[in-house]
Amino acid sequence: MPQLSSESVESNAASAVSSPIVEAIEIDKWFGQLHVLRKVSLTVLPRQVIVIIGPSGSGKSTFLRCVNHLEKIDGGSLTVNGQAIGYRHRRGRLIADSERHIAQQRRNVGMVFQRFNLFPHMTALENVTAAPMHVNGMNRSQARDLGESLLARVGLADRANSYPGHLSGGQQQRVAIARALAMKPALMLFDEATSALDPEMIGEVLDVMKELALDGMTMIVVTHEMGFAREVGDRVIMMDHGAIVEEGTPAELFTNPRNERTQSFLSKIIH
Repeated sequence: MPQLSSESVESNAASAVSSPIVEAIEIDKWFGQLHVLRKVSLTVLPRQVIVIIGPSGSGKSTFLRCVNHLEKIDGGSLTVNGQAIGYRHRRGRLIADSERHIAQQRRNVGMVFQRFNLFPHMTALENVTAAPMHVNGMNRSQARDLGESLLARVGLADRANSYPGHLSGGQQQRVAIARALAMKPALMLFDEATSALDPEMIGEVLDVMKELALDGMTMIVVTHEMGFAREVGDRVIMMDHGAIVEEGTPAELFTNPRNERTQSFLSKIIH
């Protein structure tokens, strides 16, 4: 059973004390006999952009899914906004939380997947407004105003009434981002958000993600887009075989990687 983590605070660049948005301490995850996360520890402060890189199968996506409790951790502790995810503290120990409470916690975390997962029978606007109306109880007029503003924010004001089948892959992914933002999350998770896109569509999605970062959104991004990691990331995390093997600022990690595995990985994808 995962252990309860102690509360911690860190100072940001302005020397103000900020509570972590995410605090993962020695996370373990198994799929049968496969040890997919090995003592993964990571602290994410408000407004930080953390970029996770590494080869396929290194545990990057699994870690993101644990943060949103789409996968249950098997060891360690994980808190989001100061609350243990998937577990509750009772009489000095952690017990499995109710699905209802977990669903409430997930409202504070937006996630954008490799695949867009839009409802094909709903327009772009309806996809964005569904959760605010049905989960948060927002009235139709307010939801419409919110949806239209978010579609404009991702550059799709003119496609509000289009169905997913009539949108390009890049447009669908931008609708998916708007849909996640509609719940006003404190944290956004991006799991290879551009990997299913044609090359010419990648830039339009990355531009939206860059704007979110500039606006101060706290983000954890799993990506193979090294240009994005260099430009936007506050810290870059290198994972391999379920463990963090190196981390640092983009300048540190890309210019002078210390770990041999990081050096090998970057040499194959940066030319």
